[in-house]
Amino acid sequence: MSDNKKPYTDPRILRTRQLIRDAFVDLLQEMDVEKISVNRIAERATINRVTFYLHYRDIPDMMDKLADEMIENIEGILRKKWDLPTAGDEERVLVTLLEHIADNSKWYKVILASRKTPIFTERLLNFLTKLITEAVEKKGSATLAAVGIQQEIAIWYASSALIGTIVSWLRKDMPYSPHYLAEQFSLMRTHSIRQK
Repeated sequence: MSDNKKPYTDPRILRTRQLIRDAFVDLLQEMDVEKISVNRIAERATINRVTFYLHYRDIPDMMDKLADEMIENIEGILRKKWDLPTAGDEERVLVTLLEHIADNSKWYKVILASRKTPIFTERLLNFLTKLITEAVEKKGSATLAAVGIQQEIAIWYASSALIGTIVSWLRKDMPYSPHYLAEQFSLMRTHSIRQK
């Protein structure tokens, strides 16, 4: 039996990275990403520049690592709650994803809904495409083929519709609960396939 535990990370490192992340999000709310400097992040995070450079090479490296962490967190949450994904579990997986986004809405509103940092939206779109591909492959493409839908196009459509729905939901200050939004998304998908 293998042990899949993550390696131990000093809590001080985690705290410092959280300070940097929070400072970055705060600054993104105030200005374009091109105007954000390491000095501004360090000042806002109440750390010095050297500390920033102990964690990241530069701002693009920080954004890349933050995007990786975002996907790792989402995947970890989904895998912990559900053994990703099995037939019929898509709505429950979506609820879990939306609950996570709602619980961290300040972060997601800034990085996904603001158009300032496309790396995060692109990374999430790639993850959702992978997730939807896994679900389609587990179900088999017979249902899609029966109504004349090419599997690859269905995956593009579903992942783009999902990321678009999430971004719009965030931009509108999440007027619907995660459960209701997931239910509506599932109903629309089911309805559109039946209409073919």
